Amino acid sequence: MNPEDRAHMAHALRLGRRAMGRSWPNPAVGCVIVRDGRVVGRGWTGAGGRPHAEPQALAQAGAAAWGATAYVTLEPCSHHGVTPPCAEALIDAGIARVVAPVADSDPRVSGGGFARLREAGIEVTTGVLADEAEYDHAGFFLRVTEGRPWVTLKLATSFDGRIATATGESRWITGPGARRVVHGMRACHDAVMVGAGTARADDPMLTVRGFGTVAQPVRVVVSRLIDLSLMGQLARSAREVPVWICHGPDARSETREAWAGLGAELLPCALSGRQVDARSVLRALGGRGLTRVFCEGGGTLAATLLSAGLVDELVGFTAGVALGAEGQPALGAMGLDALADAPRFKLIETRAVDGDVMHRWRRRSEPTGQTDSPKL
Repeated sequence: MNPEDRAHMAHALRLGRRAMGRSWPNPAVGCVIVRDGRVVGRGWTGAGGRPHAEPQALAQAGAAAWGATAYVTLEPCSHHGVTPPCAEALIDAGIARVVAPVADSDPRVSGGGFARLREAGIEVTTGVLADEAEYDHAGFFLRVTEGRPWVTLKLATSFDGRIATATGESRWITGPGARRVVHGMRACHDAVMVGAGTARADDPMLTVRGFGTVAQPVRVVVSRLIDLSLMGQLARSAREVPVWICHGPDARSETREAWAGLGAELLPCALSGRQVDARSVLRALGGRGLTRVFCEGGGTLAATLLSAGLVDELVGFTAGVALGAEGQPALGAMGLDALADAPRFKLIETRAVDGDVMHRWRRRSEPTGQTDSPKL
């Protein structure tokens, strides 16, 4: 693989990540335009998914785009939507070569962008840093193929896997460095999600703090009966930062109306036994456009997602403190009798964070796009 192609694609991927948490329901795409070894244009997906990365980079490049190479982190769109196709914009600008790691899984595109570029005589190279691009766009691909967002489950625990003492004290098991990393992770997801128990016990804001003025993720609470405080922080701030409540069909109409009056959005979901069905929750969130959800517990919701095979990535923060068997466990009951039935993840990263240990694990079977369309 051409080292220059790898370097410019890595640059484009970094730009695309700036749009994570802000571009949904569209993918977070980056674009770099290079002519004679010099970067002449850069762009990434705008807030709410528009404008797309390519026209922004082309506008910056101007006449220098003629005969240049465009590095785009996903196949350029070829369909007419709210904005004209990016493939046509690249053709009209005189781009000579397009490098894109993977094809778009959206059936409106899926190889059509590459085909249109080739028909116009543009050289197309695929597969450059495809693994990195697959990961960055995994939430978008999942929403297209399965109708649900990518789910990252975060757990901050003691050395012995507890999230609180027997009396419920949990602030703070991990240190300020770990908490700052968590806020950064919130910022690159479309939504932060918790269960009703966590919302009641912690009265959290679930916002991104410590990073200046940033776009805030949607705050999602899963609560069958919406048994949440109408005086809590989520209720008081629902008009400033979106609050979505995924509830069961048996939630009282008076309760639903009260939360709607506060500015919350109510998403009815099916039940599975006595709990809100996890797949129904994620389908509802995917249907509203979310591609990346950051789940921060509690134990019942985390166990439900894990049992259903709906956790795509685990992020753990482990502190050097022991709370003992009487402490509250990080996960609720999962009904496992055999070790072979337990969900397993692949270790991706381990590093020290201000006296704590962060470890990231990824689901062994991941949704993927294609380096190119089989039609081509």
